[in-house]
Amino acid sequence: MGKGSYRLGCDIGGTFTDFVLVNDETGEFSTNKCLTTPSDPSDAVEEGIRDLLIRNPDADANIEEIIHGTTLVINAIIERKGAKTGFITTRGFRDILELGREIRYDAYDIFSEYPAPLVPRYLCAEVDERVASDGRVIKPLDVEGATDAIKKLRDQGIESVAVCLINSYENPVHERIIKTLVEETAPDLFLSTSFEVLPQIREFERACTTATNAYVKPITAKYLAKLDARLRSLGFGGRLYIMLSSGGITGVEAAREYPVRIIESGPTAAVIASQYYGRMFEIKDMFCFDMGGTTAKSCLIQKGHAGLVSTFEVGRVQRFKKGSGLPIQVPVVDLMEIGAGGGSIAKMSKMGLLQVGPESAGADPGPACYGLGGENPTVTDSDLVLGYLDPDYFLGGDMKLDKTAAEAAIKNKVADPLKTSVVDAAFGVHDLINETMAAAAKTHIAEKGGNPNVVTVSAFGGAGPVHAYGLARKIGAPRILVPPLAGVGSAMGFFTAPVAFDLTRSHRVHLEDADFSDIEALFKALETEGAAILEKAARDEKIIFERTLMMRFVGQGAETDLPLGGEPFDQLSRQEIRDLFDGEYRRLYGRTYPDNPVEFVTFKLRASLPERPFRLPTMKVSSGKLEDAVKGKRNAFSVVQKKYIPFSVYDRFKLFAGAVISGPAIIEERESTIVVGEDALATVDEYGFVWIDLDK
Repeated sequence: MGKGSYRLGCDIGGTFTDFVLVNDETGEFSTNKCLTTPSDPSDAVEEGIRDLLIRNPDADANIEEIIHGTTLVINAIIERKGAKTGFITTRGFRDILELGREIRYDAYDIFSEYPAPLVPRYLCAEVDERVASDGRVIKPLDVEGATDAIKKLRDQGIESVAVCLINSYENPVHERIIKTLVEETAPDLFLSTSFEVLPQIREFERACTTATNAYVKPITAKYLAKLDARLRSLGFGGRLYIMLSSGGITGVEAAREYPVRIIESGPTAAVIASQYYGRMFEIKDMFCFDMGGTTAKSCLIQKGHAGLVSTFEVGRVQRFKKGSGLPIQVPVVDLMEIGAGGGSIAKMSKMGLLQVGPESAGADPGPACYGLGGENPTVTDSDLVLGYLDPDYFLGGDMKLDKTAAEAAIKNKVADPLKTSVVDAAFGVHDLINETMAAAAKTHIAEKGGNPNVVTVSAFGGAGPVHAYGLARKIGAPRILVPPLAGVGSAMGFFTAPVAFDLTRSHRVHLEDADFSDIEALFKALETEGAAILEKAARDEKIIFERTLMMRFVGQGAETDLPLGGEPFDQLSRQEIRDLFDGEYRRLYGRTYPDNPVEFVTFKLRASLPERPFRLPTMKVSSGKLEDAVKGKRNAFSVVQKKYIPFSVYDRFKLFAGAVISGPAIIEERESTIVVGEDALATVDEYGFVWIDLDK
């Protein structure tokens, strides 16, 4: 790569850490992939960047920004490795984290378990105060009692404290006083207040989100400080950005203050990349499929937009049962995640049936074929035995795979218990994981009003292109799109994400009673707050504000999101707002109820910077022959014929624009492998995307 201005994307996954270096002037890319170091993720970050800089010495002093996605926060919650945290709330509400919504997530399971709160009851303190739902102060804060509560919690050895008083989203006056008290009497404590973390209605969700933010705040601050120091030691003098769960990126300062916003930091990046490609090629319905070493993530993108949801769960006791986890009420890309990755372990269930996942071998010890001490068979082991992977070209040959170890693991743990051959057992693992993902994909697409028979599947991740063909056949998708550098697709997605931050403020009021001037003032306050968060990143760029209303029928339990135009709110009429609500409600549910009154619940604002330039270099149409890209032939398992057949193996780096490949074929690149069945046809476009049409 030549001299110029560079950006670096770094995504830490459960098994691999991915890197992409882009030269913004030439559009050239350089990639790297190394095993994640769970004990200290920054070790892998430093190692991977050093390798990239050795191969690209011109980039050493010219990297303007590094964009980082991490699983640190969600892992800390799942593994319960966060800080010792205290919780302060209104007297009478000490048990809010324990009681939750008092809803059984499985009505017929008398042994159902619930996640333990991140803050134990003995570290929950009460203070005398009360604010009404309309913001009126009913009982002033007992300052002496609040000071005593802070002291008692500190004496218990807490590192962080969460403050969540009842109805403080409407009037945070008492939380502000407690914040000042903590800063004056216990300045060493990390502090999270609900009026800053989530000034939004619904007490349990607000309390849980604030407590989660406090729980992970110390380890996030330490990690980011350590990461920043290691990057500076490498000579990096630019700006460090962190990927948000909402699909935007933000500076280290905001990520350190609101770590709850980066829980789904890594998984969203591939969706944002897929969204970008969908707009680029004007694809109406695209199904993003990102399969890494630990999990598979997917999202339906309609008309170039991935949906956002305001609530999701982490740390579920039953991974796929809604209600069994901790609710987090922050904006997040509406993706589906299941325990299906290359490292997903195959084993026999209690019923004597084959089961694959959700447990993963991770990076340490990893699949049996890694030769790092793993004894359990995984999806990667099966893919190797079936001939889809080249044991001598994994990670471009930097990491050799042990096929004999893979066969032994499958024989001992799957084939022998099932009394079948190693090949049949390997295909059973491969096919079952595809079936699991297909069932989840069909449900996700149906819930979004899509049709799997018309979607284009975009494949990302090290294992995504390997399994995309089998997945597409099972859901009935006619086409697959594999972008360049698909194996590091999440890291690529960072370059398409805008610098953005989402803010909310709840204020319940009937449409007929609302003062539109007050609402305009509320939006202006959010804009001021958003501008302050983006101030350092803006560099004199104009900040873009997008407003959204959350409204509902009076008495309803769920809200409807209504995007607004750019005009000041106090210049709108009540009838315009009512028509906007009825139109969106009718679109979603087929009808509306014009005689029923409606109310405002929450006001949302996205502050963002203009999209940054990102372009893919075009490939030259070659007059060469396709045979020049052929690496040879390899026997691999046909999912159509259920036997080994010869597959032509191609080097993706030697393919050219206009190349046409008939299946069965395997297309290899350093970070991933594309499988093309005998009933499919692959073509390469001018940007290097591989388009696979099924039923050729």
